[in-house]
Amino acid sequence: MTTIDNVNQIPEAEHHQVWDLPVRVFHWTLVGAFIGAYVTNRLGVSYFKYHVWCGYTVIVLVLFRIVWGIVGTRHALFHNFVRGPLETARYAAGLLRGRHQHYPGHNPLGALMVLALLLSLGLQASAGLFGNDEIFNVGPLYGYVSKEVSLQLTSLHRQLFYWIAGAVVLHVLAVIAHHVFKQENLVHAMITGRKPAHGIGGAAHIHASHTWLAVLLSLALTLALAWIVNHAPEPLTDISSL
Repeated sequence: MTTIDNVNQIPEAEHHQVWDLPVRVFHWTLVGAFIGAYVTNRLGVSYFKYHVWCGYTVIVLVLFRIVWGIVGTRHALFHNFVRGPLETARYAAGLLRGRHQHYPGHNPLGALMVLALLLSLGLQASAGLFGNDEIFNVGPLYGYVSKEVSLQLTSLHRQLFYWIAGAVVLHVLAVIAHHVFKQENLVHAMITGRKPAHGIGGAAHIHASHTWLAVLLSLALTLALAWIVNHAPEPLTDISSL
């Protein structure tokens, strides 16, 4: 008896594995860390340490994804999904004309969103390490900068949130549009790693996730960030005077 995929109603044999396990874990962990950072910020200064831990998580994840975009599996590699401006413009124009081109990994517009989110999330979380709330708490790397620079980075940290939130909304709308107009369930693909074989070719299939390598990279990046934080100088300014 043929096994049927309950979501896409396509036999399992007609799916290809395109997303490795590390990419999928990265994606959903980043979603959780971003939501956690927002919630802990809204809960107030007493949750500041949890907000910082969410920031640490975002930084490690972003750095991991950058490295994985160089050494990871086929569809995780930047050079395999980041296209030039002409191809991206042609893809966008095709969408407006109703042409639905399938890609095994990210499509050209999706690639731009990946780059934008990695850049903005990495910058926001890093700026937060040097920030302060002008009441009780300072970021773990506050001791490296002056009060004026810290306030500027804190402002950047806050302002970037709205840009990131807007990008997230666009991303969600794009996922919904793919499901409605192109019959591509991208959420299911990012959970299982599988996409329907139609339109993407047999060469799209990956045969290993190299999870062991991802674990080692994540551990190394976590230890590096922990070393930087633990060796940061103590703040020279009394936070109460801010």
